[in-house]
Amino acid sequence: QVQLVESGGGLIPAGGSLRLACVWSGRTFNTYSMGWFRQAPGKEREFVAAINWSGGSTSYADSVKGRFTISRDNAKNTVYLQMNSLKPEDTAVYYCAAARSGIPIEIVKYAYWGQGTQVTVSS
Repeated sequence: QVQLVESGGGLIPAGGSLRLACVWSGRTFNTYSMGWFRQAPGKEREFVAAINWSGGSTSYADSVKGRFTISRDNAKNTVYLQMNSLKPEDTAVYYCAAARSGIPIEIVKYAYWGQGTQVTVSS
């Protein structure tokens, strides 16, 4: 049974930084690609960033490129999302997810999901 548990969300003023973490338990972590998605109130869930199994390849949504960094520590079964220069429009519930291959941006390609962590950026 795979479990993903996110942490690190909170309330932060615009321009600040947060680091989200997602801890994996269950099957072998380092065979899966990992992604971060977010969902704002009244909006669809959207892709934020993804990283392949080794950490050697990453992908980002245009809206976060240059501000967010995804990374992973396979020894700790953890994927991170470092978020800098936060904006009010980054306010959302952030979810981590696992995919079996590649660095997909499509929700349907992710097999496992966490419960989410709330990030609120005040103006």
